[in-house]
Amino acid sequence: MMDVITGRTRPDAGRVFFGQTIDLTRLNESQIAQAGIGRKFQRPTVFETMTVFENMELALKTDKRGLASLRATLDSGQLGRIESILELTNLRGEVERVAGTLSHGQKQWLEIGMLLSQEPRVVLLDEPVAGMTGAETDKTAELCLQLEKKHTVVVVEHDMEFVSRIARKVTVLCEGSVLAEGAMETVRNDPRVIEVYLGR
Repeated sequence: MMDVITGRTRPDAGRVFFGQTIDLTRLNESQIAQAGIGRKFQRPTVFETMTVFENMELALKTDKRGLASLRATLDSGQLGRIESILELTNLRGEVERVAGTLSHGQKQWLEIGMLLSQEPRVVLLDEPVAGMTGAETDKTAELCLQLEKKHTVVVVEHDMEFVSRIARKVTVLCEGSVLAEGAMETVRNDPRVIEVYLGR
């Protein structure tokens, strides 16, 4: 689903609309990102040999063309944006740390921060708490609840306890089709969901 939304996979049929007018199947990955859809993959992909700050600086929504990149310097607004995102993602105290030395959870937060620096309207998070400690999962739940104040957040996740803490609406997919949708308790007690995911 996320591959189709972000243009990595082209559907055989149908259309994917962002808002009422933008058919995402007509756009490439870069155009979809520029339209305001950002994705964080399951495994964190950060620049391991660079600092947290350098990762954030590279991810900022700026002119990335060759000459513009060579001449670029951060202004106070951009610095403020990086600082506020690092505060939000629990990385304010790690700004000078090399990304490769961060814990798994911190790398996940850094990638979320890099995504936020692109100023997306929709944030797609693919299994954001996979491999996290309990404490990191708690902080990630808090982060997701903060994100929903400014962004539409779509999370694909198998940790149902985590989902129950952050979800307003839950959609259960089975073999590419919607099996059930609604509030967490409604979905959790749906006989079809129990049959498919939990067995009798």
